[in-house]
Amino acid sequence: MKIIDTATTRAALGFDRLVPALAQMFAGGCESPPRHVHSLPTLTVLIMPAWQTGRYLGIKTVTIAPGNSVLGLPGLHSTYLLYDATTGVPLAQMDGNEITSRRTAATSALAASHLARPDARRLLVVGAGRVASLLAEAYRSVLPIEQVMVWSRKPEAAAALAAQWRERGIDAQATSDLAQAVRQSDIVSCATLATEPLIRGEWLQAGSHLDLIGSFTPAMREADDACFRSAQIYVDTEEACHKSGELLGPISRGVFSQAELRGTLAQLCRGDEGARASASERTVFKSVGTALEDLAAAVLVYESHAA
Repeated sequence: MKIIDTATTRAALGFDRLVPALAQMFAGGCESPPRHVHSLPTLTVLIMPAWQTGRYLGIKTVTIAPGNSVLGLPGLHSTYLLYDATTGVPLAQMDGNEITSRRTAATSALAASHLARPDARRLLVVGAGRVASLLAEAYRSVLPIEQVMVWSRKPEAAAALAAQWRERGIDAQATSDLAQAVRQSDIVSCATLATEPLIRGEWLQAGSHLDLIGSFTPAMREADDACFRSAQIYVDTEEACHKSGELLGPISRGVFSQAELRGTLAQLCRGDEGARASASERTVFKSVGTALEDLAAAVLVYESHAA
């Protein structure tokens, strides 16, 4: 079994390769049962399997320990194991954190390649954490993004991230005025742990695309109800409607129904569902993550390493 370290995992997951790999996996599909969740006294364990018969089987294990902050340790750790799906032979172990963060950013970029205006040039990133730090590069791999703004509850974190992007040749600036930044942006991409809405629908311009990454539990939200009114709403998988407060809340209040969702990312990638219909249409994409994405990324890492 190969042990593939963080740097090698990251190097194999350039967005120019990862976004197409995700598109291919969403279009072709795989078996991805619901994640297993187990509660221990001090942490939660998630087990996320996915496989393609006759090819690969992958299992991501995630531990979430909120109390780690007082120990000076990260609260989340994950590992990924890849197997031969025919023989069960272990093929590789790789950095699950790197896979998760990069496939998350790449999934947002993939959705935007279908849903954002093709001439979208102004991106606003809301948040300054691990996933947020990857969004400028991910979006620039699929769209002609020229200007990037970043907002965070911690202004110093936004300033530091904007400086990192400028060092890579990206026209990036931190902003403290979230409302004005949303009004000026073609794409707004949120990657936060917010439990109350940050984005208000009245700020979004016609033709904009709103990408919501952060809300992965019923208690979390990044956007208010107005963001969903008169918008074309897409999800990564139908599981989003049962897990995310972003959708559960508005659905319970009659803002929209699950039947009114335009489609999933798999339907977009297969061409079963149409994407943006006009330059003035407003689109929303809500993702909660799926083991399918992890498997696509892990296979890319393994095959790149084997080559």
